Amino acid sequence: MKTDIDIHNHSHFSFDLWLTLIKSHPEFKAKRVELFASFFNINKPVEEVAKTVKYYDDLCNTVNEVLGGNIDTFEIYLLILGALNVDVKQLDKGNLNEFYLQSEKLFLEYKPVIIFENLHQFFDEIKNQGKTINILSNTGLIKGKTMRKFLIEEDLDQYIDFHIYSDEINCSKPNPLVFQEVKNKITKRDLPFDQILHIGDNPVADYKGAKDFGFSAHLLKHV
Repeated sequence: MKTDIDIHNHSHFSFDLWLTLIKSHPEFKAKRVELFASFFNINKPVEEVAKTVKYYDDLCNTVNEVLGGNIDTFEIYLLILGALNVDVKQLDKGNLNEFYLQSEKLFLEYKPVIIFENLHQFFDEIKNQGKTINILSNTGLIKGKTMRKFLIEEDLDQYIDFHIYSDEINCSKPNPLVFQEVKNKITKRDLPFDQILHIGDNPVADYKGAKDFGFSAHLLKHV
């Protein structure tokens, strides 16, 4: 992915993750569906399970964007399982957590693909100018704690001054509270809003959300 992000006229850079810096490993979602079906003993065709997982993942993401809150990962699991006629009353938080741990292991095995061209070099360039970076990501089926592990494995964590994930603050972009959290965490307290650049691929959650809050924003277009 080519980028024309202006790093000279800004002092702090806030990056979305999904479809901005990374995308899913091509095999991960299919593997997760297989795990989901076997772990919860779902007696349905794998295509139906895949379709249901995608439907609720997308729906919950949209609900989070529209209302600005955050639907918990385990709530999404229960919605999917309910739609697949699994008796969710037989489950408890321990079952859901065990599945999450197994899906996290799968996620770190089938790691996301970095789509932002020369990302390490680009982050290096920003840091060498004495500027700061954060990750700001809405989460769904993959929690912030898992994204942190991935970023450490990719040697990207070293560049990141702080992370903000919707499951950890219980609100989602474009909610202004999310962008306020970015402002609060920047150590340079008097930094003007327009010196903070948020970069993302979503016209509403990333671009409009950041602009409405008063930050500068850059919408990444996929080539």
